[in-house]
Amino acid sequence: MAGPVALRYTDSEKGEKPIVLLHGYLESLEVWDDFVRRLTRDGYRVITLDLPGHGISEVVGEVHSMEFLADTVAALLAKIGVEKCTLVGHSMGGYAALAFAKKYPERLSGLVLFHSVPGADTEEKKENRRREIALIRAGKKELLARTSPEKGFAEENRKRLADEIDALGEQVMLTEDEGIVALLNGMIEREDMNEMLRRLEAPVLFIFGKGDGYIGPETAEAMIRNHPQAQVVWLEHSGHMGFVEEPDAAAKALEAFVESE
Repeated sequence: MAGPVALRYTDSEKGEKPIVLLHGYLESLEVWDDFVRRLTRDGYRVITLDLPGHGISEVVGEVHSMEFLADTVAALLAKIGVEKCTLVGHSMGGYAALAFAKKYPERLSGLVLFHSVPGADTEEKKENRRREIALIRAGKKELLARTSPEKGFAEENRKRLADEIDALGEQVMLTEDEGIVALLNGMIEREDMNEMLRRLEAPVLFIFGKGDGYIGPETAEAMIRNHPQAQVVWLEHSGHMGFVEEPDAAAKALEAFVESE
């Protein structure tokens, strides 16, 4: 339990320089397992959690706003005695990390947007999310399980990482329908965080994948131009799941950022 929400989390406890990893949409803390082993092996204290609505953490209402997710993370950190951390958000986890940065900037040693963006949803993206909500409510979650995980990987990696893609599909099926809907609603209503990010005093790192089908090169380059204060790392052979597709390169980039803070 962290605050008023029943929450599953892991904490390596040992190690200096806490790193908190926030998973993306249709994922859970298990998605980080191999990455956590790499970071803890190198001496970092690593915390992961199931964001409310995913994994086995609690679903609370029909909308899980990014601010609610941020408050949940803050409550967890207070519970386990972490005053400041490097906060790493993958995709949707990046939206929660940005909300945390806005509400609790004093608790950040650094912020990492890992295949994530600070802008609000476009109208087209909002409509796509509403279609997914309709799909879930029609009892067709298996369509998401069959199609969504593979889209996250660069085409060159899909055969090599077929087992990982299958495992993500299984995770989708285990995710509560109400949790998926609550997080989709939360993403639809999230605000633009570009101005907040420009003012943020903590160091910032963007990690992009050259083969990312969700964040294309034009979007990534626009982010880089809009935020010249941010450090930038490109993963040459990754799509939207760089910590799975190129774990060594991703861990090296993150650790170099943490050491530079």
